[in-house]
Amino acid sequence: MLRPRRPDEHYAAESALAADLGAVIALVDHDALTRGEIAQAVARVPSGLGMALYRGWMVTGGQYADLYGALAERGVELVTGPEQYRAAHELPGWYGAFAGLTPATRWVSLQPNEIPSMEAVVAGELAGGPGMVKDFVKSRKGEPEAFYVADLADVVALRATAACFIERQGPDLAGGLVVRAFEDFVGSGGRAAEARVWWVRGEPVVVGPHPDQPETVVEPDLSGVAEAVAALGCPFVTTDLAQRADGVWRVVEVGDGQVSDFPRGVDPEPLLRALIAASG
Repeated sequence: MLRPRRPDEHYAAESALAADLGAVIALVDHDALTRGEIAQAVARVPSGLGMALYRGWMVTGGQYADLYGALAERGVELVTGPEQYRAAHELPGWYGAFAGLTPATRWVSLQPNEIPSMEAVVAGELAGGPGMVKDFVKSRKGEPEAFYVADLADVVALRATAACFIERQGPDLAGGLVVRAFEDFVGSGGRAAEARVWWVRGEPVVVGPHPDQPETVVEPDLSGVAEAVAALGCPFVTTDLAQRADGVWRVVEVGDGQVSDFPRGVDPEPLLRALIAASG
């Protein structure tokens, strides 16, 4: 924000390495984009660059569509289209492709600060047992009172947890409320040990730890995941996996790779080479 002519510090190393590998780097003003100042957001992007990838902080589906359109007017086509971005970034978009590999889930669309009827959300596979709540993009898993529900059959407790989550998300609530079955994963300190897999054009290019756990050593079983990624049909995605207590690896989150964080200590060169090839 204070140095608009330089890449954000968080992405500076990736940017420099991509440039060394022959990529052309152009800067988008993320703050202007989130303020709705689209022309300003893309003002430093040269015209006629052709195919490109966005790499940066999360944006909403609407903001990404604005960015996509503004860049297209400058002769720059993002490899990931707006509908593909939303499909990978928001749980309702990716759940169908991964339903057999991820905890049972239901959701309802909401406006910020709207509290839904819990009966409209919990049914079928989610009629009972432990669960958790989140929005279409994020959870508050570090805050148990806004995340975990001991028994989804207890509608009063579920409503209290959901109301706490929705209140704390405030205007940042993404899409609506998601309720998921809670599965017991292997880990330590109350945290599942997660792997993050980076997929480019359907191929797993980098397999490493979740960025929140950079020292974790993980070797996930990707059985069935490639087929699900192919079914989703998005060019650049991430999948976060955790091993359930019974030994089965489960997909706990899917994301658009453009806005997924990369773990410290892992070499990003294989990923950047694959991305440069995909947008070349």
